[in-house]
Amino acid sequence: MSSRHLAPDLIAMARSLLIAAGLDSDKATAVAEILVEGDLLGHTTHGLALLAPYLADLEKGGMEKNGGPDVIADFPAAVTWDGRRLPGPWLVRRALALAVNRAREAGTCTVVIRRSHHIACLAAYLKSVADQGLMVLLTCSDPTVATVAPHGGRRGVFTPNPFAAAWPTATGPVILDVSMSITTNGLVKRRHTEKRLMDGEWLVDADGRPTDNPGVLFTEPAGAILPLGGLDSGHKGYALGLMVEALSNALAGHGRANPREGWSAGVFIQVLNPALFGGTENFLKETTHLAEICRATLPRPGFSSVRLPGESGLQRRSEQLREGVELYSGILPTLVPWAEKFGVALPKTKAGN
Repeated sequence: MSSRHLAPDLIAMARSLLIAAGLDSDKATAVAEILVEGDLLGHTTHGLALLAPYLADLEKGGMEKNGGPDVIADFPAAVTWDGRRLPGPWLVRRALALAVNRAREAGTCTVVIRRSHHIACLAAYLKSVADQGLMVLLTCSDPTVATVAPHGGRRGVFTPNPFAAAWPTATGPVILDVSMSITTNGLVKRRHTEKRLMDGEWLVDADGRPTDNPGVLFTEPAGAILPLGGLDSGHKGYALGLMVEALSNALAGHGRANPREGWSAGVFIQVLNPALFGGTENFLKETTHLAEICRATLPRPGFSSVRLPGESGLQRRSEQLREGVELYSGILPTLVPWAEKFGVALPKTKAGN
């Protein structure tokens, strides 16, 4: 069973828990808002499901609480930060604000961050940038985790390595958030905890045999998640995963070749200003035309219509802002011990649900 809660109530709860765990108001607000935005968009493994693990990492010192990033390099359109394992949502929001301001003047700006803490749902950052008429690219990798096998392999080498992007059209933004693996660590862990199989043979066991059993990721030796494309076309996801590693960890100058420190992320952020390329009007003409002809395409059997990437998530977001956020059933129970420890009240169910 799931329950619905008002988004502001969920943000207030998460913010209070994070402040009680030692974050200042600014950092706690950024983390809380991004986590709830993930749930609003339907990314239930990368929304408030991450709050309890974040609180645990704060408690043990794995997430840094104080200060800001160290500037490693600062050129007009290329910036590198050492995130010092500070909260990922707070760092990414700051980096996006910087990149947006500089892209307005230079046409583009790229910010890479080494040693950020986990950055949650990538899609949660994008709408606000696209709504300003800009295009944004965002990707990340955790150099301390190796769960996705290279194509043809049986051991994990890198993380699911999501790639996200957004850009405006005249009728709303296109938003994509796609892992370079066939599934995510979060979903595999959830299915394993719930003793449920995956929806296909998305993993290989320690002997390299394809399986739908999520438990193979938790054996010794462990199996691995297949790259995007699976058994047949996994060479494509493998190649894209390597690209993400180059954009995030390699450009930031810190990654898998360095000693492991704990839950972290290498982050790549790029903002592009269409006004300083082919012009905003021409950009919107092209993006809107393509969106329209995609939507006008006759659907194949089993589909009622052709949608754009992110369209269903934005519809879900609007509905949940109005009707309440439908939290996945396993999320609030993980927060009960923290709420009791810090004396923070869990949000009430929205009236009528």
